[in-house]
Amino acid sequence: MELPFSESFRIKMVEPIRQSSRAEREAWLKEAHYNVFQLRAEQVFIDLLTDSGTGAMSDRQWSAMMMGDESYAGARSFFKFKDTVTRITGFPYVLPTHQGRAAENVFFSATVHKGDVVPGNSHFDTTKGHIESRGALALDCTIDEAKNTQLEIPFKGNVDPKKLEAALNEYKDRIPFIIITCTNNTAGGQPVSMQNLRECYALAQKFGKRVVIDSARFAENAYFIKTREKGYESKSIKEICREMFSYADGMTMSAKKDAIVNMGGFFATKHADWYDAAKVFCIVNEGYITYGGMNGRDMEALAVGLDENTEFDNLYTRIHQVQYLGAKLDEYGIPYQRPAGGHAIFVDATRILTNVPKEEFPAQTLTVELYLEAGIRGCEIGYILADRDPETKQNRFGGLDLLRLAIPRRTYTDNHMNVVAAALKNVFDRREQIKHGVKITWEAPIMRHFTVQLERL
Repeated sequence: MELPFSESFRIKMVEPIRQSSRAEREAWLKEAHYNVFQLRAEQVFIDLLTDSGTGAMSDRQWSAMMMGDESYAGARSFFKFKDTVTRITGFPYVLPTHQGRAAENVFFSATVHKGDVVPGNSHFDTTKGHIESRGALALDCTIDEAKNTQLEIPFKGNVDPKKLEAALNEYKDRIPFIIITCTNNTAGGQPVSMQNLRECYALAQKFGKRVVIDSARFAENAYFIKTREKGYESKSIKEICREMFSYADGMTMSAKKDAIVNMGGFFATKHADWYDAAKVFCIVNEGYITYGGMNGRDMEALAVGLDENTEFDNLYTRIHQVQYLGAKLDEYGIPYQRPAGGHAIFVDATRILTNVPKEEFPAQTLTVELYLEAGIRGCEIGYILADRDPETKQNRFGGLDLLRLAIPRRTYTDNHMNVVAAALKNVFDRREQIKHGVKITWEAPIMRHFTVQLERL
């Protein structure tokens, strides 16, 4: 008989987690103003808030940390880290930062100015926040098919070349660069094809523009190219990664995802002028250019993590668990962004809570209901995260309204996924009884979802 699936690792250490009572969860969530970001970690049973910095490092990563060189300038750990980044991406200029949003800050401070337009595919929260806080416009050029959560196509995260070309024609003097997020988080962890990267890069060159890849989950994107795109079946993940970055001029990276470290990131590029401009802001905001907000031990772990997680077996194990949770939801008829993405299942709240109007934030309401049901913490990727329009100050209801269940790498078992699916089914079964959502009682002017305060209606 054919052998069943098995993880490509074994467990050396465990951490206890505690189940709570419904009464406890109701009190805790009220204290948190119905914002799950404000909950304490010990108040959560299964934490799917994010896969950023929450994965389990390997034995090689832990041992590498003992070799960290903490020299202020010129540490050997930096050169090991830099050489690994260059080998995988091809970019010779590398600036370490403490995480992905810091890489965006360092790079965008040098390149994005008031009145600029930055086209891309569904800019994620920090990317959009960094652009809009500088008085620029984040212009979404994602394919329209991404808005239909029940449509199954292999590369739903793609940029629409026609939209991009129209943007380049209309705003050509105001565009500092094009940014492509791989995988496309806001659209449901959906991948971008190699063909799409190639087309976008050709358009950029035609108009004399440069391309940046938001690379938090570039290895997962490479996995989907290998398994879904014709001509890449026999190529290694590292070969695919190298080709992906050949269609770009630079990258920002939150290493807390695909490098599986608890903290770290970087900006990398093939252009000396970008590097020279960005390194000034690195020194001001992060630290000297050979540590930039990271310890030597963090850079050692990051280098090992990048090397390990650009191998097929590790990615197959990780993505299989996401697909496993998707298959359980299929059994229960629960709609999510199809096909299952690389790092999370994105549940379509507007198809479930049909009695909750958009002004009462269905995805945030579903997030609240799932936590109250079983102590499971997800994350709203929808109308609250979208923030208000900078000009009209109105809520932006044009995108998807999703509950993201982000699965940390090598952290939970499939039994935990069974609990998540069963809890979500319980909420799904009583969906007709949920007629009201939440309202905002306080919000920050930008990236409000982290600190927003809410009230149940």
